Amino acid sequence: PKYLIQAYPGAIINIHPALLPRFGGKGMYGDHVHKAVVEAGEKESGITIHYVNEHYDSGAIIHQEKCAVDPADTYEDVARKVHRLEYEFYPRIIEDIVSRL
Repeated sequence: PKYLIQAYPGAIINIHPALLPRFGGKGMYGDHVHKAVVEAGEKESGITIHYVNEHYDSGAIIHQEKCAVDPADTYEDVARKVHRLEYEFYPRIIEDIVSRL
């Protein structure tokens, strides 16, 4: 909610399962994103860790990591690759941000 974002400006962090600004916005979450990536014939996907603002997936980008999308990949394959990146990099990035506080 807007009141929460205003109460904690620059302090709320989200992880998005694609390389923003592509495949972001309202309704673009989870498998919806991975299906859109495969349907678009993208050669790569990944994660975007970003600050939250009042607009879906448009806050300042903190970090991005990429993974290859092979022509034979299903959206489930892409999801697995993206999840690996999420598990590897989200904790590292959050730890780095917290250590600077």
